[in-house]
Amino acid sequence: MDESTDMYDSNDANDTPFWEDYHTQCLEDADNVEHLRKKIKYYFMTPCEKFHARGRKPWKLVLQLIKIVIITAQLVSFGLSNQMVVKFKEENLMTFKHFFLKDYVDGGMDTYAVYSQPEVYDHIDFIIKQAAGLHNITVGNHEYEKSGNVYTPLSLCQEFYRNGTINPANETFEKCIEVYPASHPFLQEALPDFKIEFIRLISIKITFVLKAINLKTVRYRELPDCYDFTVLITFNNEVHSGRIKVDMENDVDINECKDWKISGASPRNMQVTVLFDCIVIITCITFFILCTRSVITGFQLQREYNNHCSTHLGKEVPWSEKLEFVNGWYILIIVSDTLTIVGSILKIEIQTKKIYLVFVYFESVWILFFQVLSSYDVCIIFLGTGTMFVWIGVIQYLGYFKKYNILILTLRAAFPNVIRFICCAGIIYLSYFFCGWIVIGPYHEKFRTLNTVSECLFSLIKANDMFHTFKDMKQKSILVWLFSRVYLYSYVLLFSYMVLSLLITIITDAYDTIKQQQQSGTSTSELQKFLSECQHLPNSGAYRLEENGGFLDCCLNRIRKHRERLTSEA
Repeated sequence: MDESTDMYDSNDANDTPFWEDYHTQCLEDADNVEHLRKKIKYYFMTPCEKFHARGRKPWKLVLQLIKIVIITAQLVSFGLSNQMVVKFKEENLMTFKHFFLKDYVDGGMDTYAVYSQPEVYDHIDFIIKQAAGLHNITVGNHEYEKSGNVYTPLSLCQEFYRNGTINPANETFEKCIEVYPASHPFLQEALPDFKIEFIRLISIKITFVLKAINLKTVRYRELPDCYDFTVLITFNNEVHSGRIKVDMENDVDINECKDWKISGASPRNMQVTVLFDCIVIITCITFFILCTRSVITGFQLQREYNNHCSTHLGKEVPWSEKLEFVNGWYILIIVSDTLTIVGSILKIEIQTKKIYLVFVYFESVWILFFQVLSSYDVCIIFLGTGTMFVWIGVIQYLGYFKKYNILILTLRAAFPNVIRFICCAGIIYLSYFFCGWIVIGPYHEKFRTLNTVSECLFSLIKANDMFHTFKDMKQKSILVWLFSRVYLYSYVLLFSYMVLSLLITIITDAYDTIKQQQQSGTSTSELQKFLSECQHLPNSGAYRLEENGGFLDCCLNRIRKHRERLTSEA
């Protein structure tokens, strides 16, 4: 009995009471929760508050302002250069129409057509004759394409229906003839046996290539561009209505001029431009890294908060609160930086006239040549969209001010309801869309195609161009004319007065709700209630204590904790 008592006394003296362990564990949990609360609250602070809390400089804000300036300057510079390209292409197309389309008048392509067989032959003969005397006619620097020392021929292709039994899989036939205008400047000389069977004719296509040089770029200290214009003249007889519509299309390839020797187009100016584009790329990459790091931090805090709620509260965090950790502005800026980087690379390729990329796939080497025309289009899309997103991202910093923030919160709160409302209104819109196309289309120009129907209905939502839409309705059918009145009046009343009013009401209701919440100061979510328990101000110094001094301090803290654990075990 005495031995057992002594044993109990020795165990009681060595072991720590269970309530002390429980008390220590509770204190550690409370510290961890408070630490998590401070980290999350610091994550949602504004750049100014973070500066007061930890003295961290607002690098993203500074880089955002710098990036807006340089990206806008880059876009304006490239836009002015692109305007010269567009203007040169449009003016050459207008020149070709006056060269090769007989009796052409500006703005008359919609009604330009031929109506008799002699007119078709006469127009083809006129094209060949003009092509033969191009050197003596043009006031520009146009030249034919050469294959070696020989000019490439003009291609004349006829597409017509086959004779005999028609096979649905092969019901048409195309025959092409090459014509050399320099040797034979007239149709009868070039093609003495040429004959058109108008009964079977679908179309006649005349194709040739002309070259030109845009010297205007030299005035802006840029290298000149050499253009290859692929001109296509089409006599369209698909309808077989007795009217053959004549149209001209112009496809452009921009290439590097060979063996150029021009004073004033200094490579130094081009190097400055490329250097500026490289600065834009480096700035965007830096901002991309900073924003990506912030997004990753948000996901880490989301996981820690989710573990806290599941461990201590026994419930899952709703998606609405999980999305609070996903900063949509940073994601928008990441997309903007990606678009700007790609657009800047294309811009460098365009301006240095080196348009090629090499891809290695296993043992084969695939060389992808970029056509400069398509690169221009792709480049302006990337740069324009990237610049648009950059300017939209400025709204993020306006949201740190209370009066501006309520507008952003209103848009965020109203967005789900607006999307649901648009889906419902879109069903009604589609019903009017298809009905107007099939019923009114044969009698109204604006309802002739699906594209024009959509454009007309969108313009009628705001009651734009309403008078001409009513007026242009043909009165060949009284029944359809009366139906069109009921159709148009009901559509305008429904969408202009009801749908738009309800949409404004949804946004106004969200605005009133957000305004009342800000005035009352009540927390609307569990996350906000969790953060409201942290009463420390940014300049109180409480957040600075939680800051790690850096990689070296982090390593020293881990070594210190490891030694303390070994000491306690010993």
